[in-house]
Amino acid sequence: MAIGSQAVPFNLPGVDGAMHSLEDFSESKLLVIAFTCNHCPSAQAYEERLNDLATRFPKEEVALVAVSPNDDTAVRLDELGYTEYNDSLAEMKLRAEDKNFQFPYLYDGENQEMSWAYGAWVTPHILIFDEERKLRYNGRIDDNDNPAEVTSSDTLNAIEALLAGQPVPVEETKVFGCSVKWASKRHTVADALERWNQEEATLELLEPEQVAPLVANDTENLRLINVWATWCGPCTVEFPDLVDLHRQFRKREIEVISISMDLPAKRAAAQRFLSSQNASMTNYLFNSSNRFSLIDALDGEHWEGSLPYTLLVAPGGEVLYRVEGPFDTMTLKKKIVNFLGRTYFD
Repeated sequence: MAIGSQAVPFNLPGVDGAMHSLEDFSESKLLVIAFTCNHCPSAQAYEERLNDLATRFPKEEVALVAVSPNDDTAVRLDELGYTEYNDSLAEMKLRAEDKNFQFPYLYDGENQEMSWAYGAWVTPHILIFDEERKLRYNGRIDDNDNPAEVTSSDTLNAIEALLAGQPVPVEETKVFGCSVKWASKRHTVADALERWNQEEATLELLEPEQVAPLVANDTENLRLINVWATWCGPCTVEFPDLVDLHRQFRKREIEVISISMDLPAKRAAAQRFLSSQNASMTNYLFNSSNRFSLIDALDGEHWEGSLPYTLLVAPGGEVLYRVEGPFDTMTLKKKIVNFLGRTYFD
């Protein structure tokens, strides 16, 4: 969208359950539209700064509205490695609650017509319109996603200049972040799924003396350990979520490990199940009929012995999450992301 362009009418659903149109912001002198999203590390880096911009000026002077341009069905699982939330409207509501957003957060992922009309390119991306709703600034929020290294607050400078009746110092800048996930990228999700489903599911034997080192985790990686069995109904029900966690965070510093408590004589059955789940993470079968030795070595102080059992272990052995019974996927995602970091500078 070129400088001087007129704002295009829109009507989009927000996380508050209401529809929001261009006219809803007519009482504000300036309208700031921030294209952002849940999953992008760069977008997450600017969430606090967007909140600051939204509350820095009176509403009659500046209205800030955030728009997620992404088709959430066009985002691959491994593109969600820096977040617990996808880009759906339902999970946008959760992000807004977590971060206490002080601005409307709108979803344009259904048809993306508004984002296309406004020239959304990446997240985050800022457009500032004057009182006549003509575009006066098109670009970045500032010059570094790490707030400690910002030297040029371009969006704030533009707002203050416009409110003072002065020319915008810099009308256009480059933008940096994650590309908008247009509906045309949906095939990449299917392509990734097909590729992952071709990966081999292997099953190695885990000797009793190898158990304690797993939970000691003398590595630089986070370690997610799930103990299961083919005869355990809750285990097989939650197992696809474990596979998805592996796929979501596979590009980051985490190792997902499954340990089967099927008897060694049932190794073939465990292997068939893993293959049916396309489970290409690290998989072990405990090579002993003495299940109590696994319980004691893995987490004997806390684990009574029922399945499934899940541990999230930091480097050095600190247990960040443990649960006897089915794990809560969202809780696990939050624990993982909070430890590994949400942005490129964490």
